[in-house]
Amino acid sequence: MAFTIAIDGPAAAGKGTISRAVAEHFGFAHLDTGLLYRAVGACTLTGADPVKAARALVAADLNADNLRGPAVADAASKVAVIAEVRAALVDFQRAFARRSGGAVVDGRDIGTVICPDADAKLFITATPEVRARRRFDELRERGVDTTRDAVLVEVRARDERDMSRSESPLKPADDAVTIDTSAMTIAEAVKAAVTAVEARM
Repeated sequence: MAFTIAIDGPAAAGKGTISRAVAEHFGFAHLDTGLLYRAVGACTLTGADPVKAARALVAADLNADNLRGPAVADAASKVAVIAEVRAALVDFQRAFARRSGGAVVDGRDIGTVICPDADAKLFITATPEVRARRRFDELRERGVDTTRDAVLVEVRARDERDMSRSESPLKPADDAVTIDTSAMTIAEAVKAAVTAVEARM
């Protein structure tokens, strides 16, 4: 059975955590499409052309150890505004979404552009302040020297880039269920997501 769950939302809203949990709950495969853009962004940090890097991307590139740092995240957001980069990665994402056995695909434009016919669509969000606190805590745990104010500035700048880009801007699909995780625990957010998906089955 092919059943596609599209999950979108801004950085640090809990989208990845919820997507992995939903995939595990239903026994579906999971693709964090942000890793595609991080992999391309990482290549540009070493001087590669972003469009050529996107066209040459293979699944193994998503397992690199250097894809989680703030420099790569920033580079990913910058290459994501390039139409040729997005076009190069569309087929990869759509093929994964249609795999038998079900798939959860999370990103910024899954429900609106990549999988507009997804069986279930969720939009995971939270206030910029809450998302900045979460990202700050995550970075501190990894030993990154930063401040909460600096992270908030980065979160807002990334939101502005993602939401205002002409190519596939970040926004909820018209038929997506919006889940605001600002005041939710992880368990509560996952339960809300599972419930919303089950309603579409």
